[in-house]
Amino acid sequence: MIRAALGAVEPRRLVQEAVAAPDVERLLRAADAVDVIAAGKAAGAMLQALRAAAPVPLRRELGIGVRAPAQLPAGTRWHDSAHPVPDGRSVAAARDALALAAAAGDRDLLVVLLSGGASSMMALPGGGVTLAEKQQTSATMLQLGAEIHDLNTVRKHISGIKGGQLAAATRGATLTLALSDVVGDDLSAIGSGPGVADETTFADAIAALERYGGRGRYPAAVVTRLTRGAAGAIPETPKPGDPRLARAEARVVGGSRTAVDGARAAAEGLGYVVHVIEPPITGEARVAAHTLMATARTAHLSPPFCVVAGGETTVRTTGSGKGGRNQECALAMARELDMLGTVVVAASVGTDGIDGPTDAAGAIVDSTTLARAEAADIGPPERYLEEHNSYVFFDELGDLIRIGPTGTNVGDVQVILVGSR
Repeated sequence: MIRAALGAVEPRRLVQEAVAAPDVERLLRAADAVDVIAAGKAAGAMLQALRAAAPVPLRRELGIGVRAPAQLPAGTRWHDSAHPVPDGRSVAAARDALALAAAAGDRDLLVVLLSGGASSMMALPGGGVTLAEKQQTSATMLQLGAEIHDLNTVRKHISGIKGGQLAAATRGATLTLALSDVVGDDLSAIGSGPGVADETTFADAIAALERYGGRGRYPAAVVTRLTRGAAGAIPETPKPGDPRLARAEARVVGGSRTAVDGARAAAEGLGYVVHVIEPPITGEARVAAHTLMATARTAHLSPPFCVVAGGETTVRTTGSGKGGRNQECALAMARELDMLGTVVVAASVGTDGIDGPTDAAGAIVDSTTLARAEAADIGPPERYLEEHNSYVFFDELGDLIRIGPTGTNVGDVQVILVGSR
């Protein structure tokens, strides 16, 4: 079911389907020339798919990702970049992207292919802010468990490319095709919205800092820029109705719900009755685990049945433990499995194949997890949760899910199977 979820968000197929849409094909054919910027974890695959599916030749192609794919279209300029905290490579990539956008003519089309990780891979500090200060701001917010919307709100307002500023840099039309890694598929948040209008403000960015540690936790230059912007001394990011974005279009080609639907279809094909949790699973991973288990307990379905969910949780890390949000979510479910009074197996997986700073995508738990941990003298899961050390717990049991980097990212997927004894 997890593999079916990943297959449903394979970026090549999603881009090819998007390009085949009549309105997208018309945009491509109407342009004098088509330039492409792809940024994010799926940049290579999305570039390859557009090159194969576009009904017209592509003039310039720029790719920005963690590493170049083995097969890259001939003539493509590529930047290896940084994630999750931007570095000098991110700045060079952003400057190249802005230069490409600025070189387009009035009748040209700039296609922006976005996927998870684009915010840090294509980063240009705004005036008065250094790269080190931008790095410190992103790192601090991540450490404090910032929701992606809050993180991107701040990123856009200390940036020279995000929040519609890339689209504003070109004289031609723009088309953003986004593989969404944000809850709710908000186009202005995916990759921090370089090709779409931004409804957030400098004041919103200040409020986000206050939610995660307060202004005193962040570099003075960042706080000064945001404060000056809120006072009107620095121009806001392009807002809806800005004439510079009059010819900017954008659409989501796939997201968390696409992955959830893939898992649901696989479960139904195996004979399970499926309950899909509609609201995205967000917030602290261990709290989300309780929500998932409570839903399984109150689903009022006869076994065997399946619960599927998607979203993106957070972890407020303390100490030196090793793990990720999906491993922590799975570990927090372990103690509650017995409450269902039947045989249960559950998994939580990051669709990018990388859960936190580990080589695992997530982990699996079942009705035997606690007994096996006790027999192996590993210790209770609560201790590992307290230390944020879920990786060690699951590694000892052999219950980590290792699938390697997938080349895509639409957040997380959770699957719970409830059987009968």
